[in-house]
Formats: sequence, structure tokens, C-alpha cells
Amino acid sequence: MGEETFIIVGLGNPGAKYIGTRHNIGFMVVDELAGRCKSSLTLEKWDSLSLRVSIFGAKVCLVKPLTYMNVSGKAVARFVDFYKTPLHRLLVVHDDIDMKPGRIKLICGGGSGGHNGVRSLVQHLGGNDFFRLKIGIGRPGQGSIHSDMPVEHYVLAQLSGEERETLVGRMDSLIQGVELFLQDDAGKAMNLLNGLK
Repeated sequence: MGEETFIIVGLGNPGAKYIGTRHNIGFMVVDELAGRCKSSLTLEKWDSLSLRVSIFGAKVCLVKPLTYMNVSGKAVARFVDFYKTPLHRLLVVHDDIDMKPGRIKLICGGGSGGHNGVRSLVQHLGGNDFFRLKIGIGRPGQGSIHSDMPVEHYVLAQLSGEERETLVGRMDSLIQGVELFLQDDAGKAMNLLNGLK
């Protein structure tokens, strides 16, 4: 169970009304990873759904916190403590309102950018030295996104057909980036994912 276990967390909100919303992109990516292993996250403990799986030659725990976005850190910290996972082996997948829809970026550290889920993680983990796979959803008032929609409504709205098509079209590249990350090659993963415009 020691250092060899990676943890991949998808951030989102639980419940049927949040399925397919912009704020739940992290859940969607983690579900895709599980699906490619012919499985799903069904074990419920520590206020999360989780799945232990071997993928791309690594032992991985996939996690979807059920605590709602703003307090995700408490649930994730339980997994990090249990598996004694160093923060550089933690990958958190989440939406990013300051990147255009479909833009992808893998970073380590950095500020929360106003993302309450990331802020909660930093608070409960005692640091920000974990990897974040950010997926752009755009911000109201930028590009073709209507400026009259409040941010809190926008992030909880359903992905448009075009946004969903873009995400599906990039999923293979996302999974390939995760594979590189799990092979302890974050540099190559960044080169691949951050080059997707």
C-alpha cells in the first residue's frame, strides 16, 4: 500500500442533477478511466466512491469525493493518509473557468484560481505540491459565452453539445497523458497535454 500507490481524484458534485455539468468534468474523466478498465467506482467509504485498479503498470486508487466540491479536501486527505501517498503521486482532475473550453493543462502546485475544490484540497493536505489536470470550460463574457450568465449558474449548467464533443474527442489524449504520469514521466505528460490547444 505504500508509496507505489497513485491516487487520481476527479472533482465534482454528487447527485443526478449534477451529472454532465461543467463542474463535474473531473468525475467524467475518472469514470472514463474506470470504464477503460471495464469497471466503475462502486466502493463507498470516507465520503467518496473509489476503485483500486492496476492500470498502465501502476497501482492506482480512483476517487470521486461525495462531499460536494467545496469540501472535497477532507475526503481526499483520508485516502492520501491511508495509502501514505506523497503529494507528487496525487493527480486531481478538475474544471478551469479561466481556460477556454476544451483547453487542457497539467501543472504541479500553483494557486487555486478561485476553484473552491482545489482550495479545500490545499487546506486539508497542508500544501499544493500535487498535480492538477485542468480542463477549460470558459468564463461567461469571454469568447462566445454569454456575459449575462452568473458564474455559479454557468459552472453548474450542462455541457453544450459542442463542449461534450470536444471533451470526447480529447479523451484519448487525456488518458495517454495519465498513462505517462503513472509511468513517472510528468514532463512528457505535460508536453503532450499542454500542447493541446
